[in-house]
Amino acid sequence: MKILLVHQNFPGQYKHLVRAFAAAPGAQVIAMGDDKNLASRPAPPGIERVTYKPARETTRGVHPYLRQIEAAVLRGQAAARKALELRKRGFVPDLICVHAAWGEALYLRDIFPRSPMLAYLEFYYRGQGADMGFDAEFPTSLDDLLRIRTWNMTHQSTFFSADWGVTPTQWQAQAFPPEFRQRLSVIPEGIDTEALRPDPGARVQLPGGRSFGPDDELVTFISRGLEPYRGFHVFMRALPELMARRPRAQVVVVGGDTPSYGRAPAGAANWREKLLAEAGPRIDTGRLHFTGKIPYPALISLLQSSRAHVYLTYPFVLSWSLLEAMAVGAPIAASATAPVNEVLQHGSNGLLFDFFDGEALVESVCRLLDDADLRQTLGSAARRSVVEGYDLRSRCLPAQLELAQAMLRGQRTRGALPATPLPAAAGER
Repeated sequence: MKILLVHQNFPGQYKHLVRAFAAAPGAQVIAMGDDKNLASRPAPPGIERVTYKPARETTRGVHPYLRQIEAAVLRGQAAARKALELRKRGFVPDLICVHAAWGEALYLRDIFPRSPMLAYLEFYYRGQGADMGFDAEFPTSLDDLLRIRTWNMTHQSTFFSADWGVTPTQWQAQAFPPEFRQRLSVIPEGIDTEALRPDPGARVQLPGGRSFGPDDELVTFISRGLEPYRGFHVFMRALPELMARRPRAQVVVVGGDTPSYGRAPAGAANWREKLLAEAGPRIDTGRLHFTGKIPYPALISLLQSSRAHVYLTYPFVLSWSLLEAMAVGAPIAASATAPVNEVLQHGSNGLLFDFFDGEALVESVCRLLDDADLRQTLGSAARRSVVEGYDLRSRCLPAQLELAQAMLRGQRTRGALPATPLPAAAGER
């Protein structure tokens, strides 16, 4: 069995799947990713890792709608060259698993015409009903609508080259056109609920040396990038009232200053500086701790120590950190946005409030801080929800492997295609 896994920031969503493939008897597993992202990262045991490098940067002055498309073409071209090298040495995969968003999948069908391809389809951009136009503070322009329609070209091309697709939530699946949904499975990546468990005695030490434990009134907020897409502006604007009402509360904010999805703010280096300046002296900065990005074990200890974990998001891709918080039994106050409402139900396993309602955010957090029984009830229910619906070993990984096995058995459309001669290497453009 020969498996090719392709992800620009490998392993990404293939973190658990690659280990399962590598452990299979007689498996030969090769992972491909961007050399810039993988340079300092050791390869998982039992696999070979191949890196690609785009031939050049995107063209200065290229039409803004096409900047992301050109970047995808450059990545796709570089991935195709590496795939061609693999084919020349005799490696023809029995299955290709590839993330569709960044372009690596665009030309793999031309190199491996008979290999079944499973595409990870994460997010299909829409002009209405998702992130675009959701936040009136950042209105959608005609340019935005036309740009995101153009961006979808990468997903469209990949989909029609692939044999099947997979996405992690029902809401993300429904965002794709009907033609996609006919060949699309909903399977979450999965949470290791054996490794991620509640720890009533957990204590976390922050990079600056400050530590917090069970006796501290700890409020947490986590986002890979501190930006409006993840409600950072709503959270920061609610903090003056929250900190005034809770004079003992310590607030820890984890995340980098570079936006992961949205744009940088005007007139400030980043959203953290902009929103701190906006709040001025109304925020008690002595009780507000920005950590930047922290090691994963510290992140889990932080969630285990949290008395109130706040999660906000536009209708967009669900953060792993929310499911991880649920797995460790953190009491959660979250925005009632899709796809959060697939995993949290108000009053059952969390508290939900309108994304834009800062007062409701404060009320929800104060309820959690005031009521230890409520924290225990909601945290325990949140963990049960993850164990029952998102557990890695009992549900998600078996479903992923079952889909992979179905494709390996030939439940696909490409098997009858004849082999093609080896092409010449793609020229640099």
